[in-house]
Amino acid sequence: MGTAVRIDAGSRTNFIDAAGNNWLSDRGFEGGEFSVREDDMKIENTKNAGIYRSEHWGMSSFSHPLHNGKYVVKLHFAETWDGVNGPEGRVFSFKVEGREFKDFDVWAKAGGPRRAYVDTVNVDIADGKLDITFESGVDNPEINGIEIIPAP
Repeated sequence: MGTAVRIDAGSRTNFIDAAGNNWLSDRGFEGGEFSVREDDMKIENTKNAGIYRSEHWGMSSFSHPLHNGKYVVKLHFAETWDGVNGPEGRVFSFKVEGREFKDFDVWAKAGGPRRAYVDTVNVDIADGKLDITFESGVDNPEINGIEIIPAP
């Protein structure tokens, strides 16, 4: 089935997390822009603040080739943009292999700004690739990292 794939969204370089896992630089997105925050920005609720200091935002989709089979997909989010000042400041929807997450509010899910939040989705890949689509609502969608882990 292969090994886990980790993408550090918005980063131009690879990242090694606290557990020694390699996160690849930004790739697989259609459209959007990068934002990189200050190296000393404090991110609560994680041992790997570096993942959350970069983001890909305004994208329409993400795709990554995979062997067919079952995977656990972990989507990493943190609201780090000063333009969002509270809940409902950024609300968007996304689909992971067709499973819909409507009106997703990073601030509300994480419990405030600069706090890591991870959403986990179990998927069954049948077409040789993981597909995630994003749809703007209030402001643009954003994501900080994506982990794709073969299910046991």
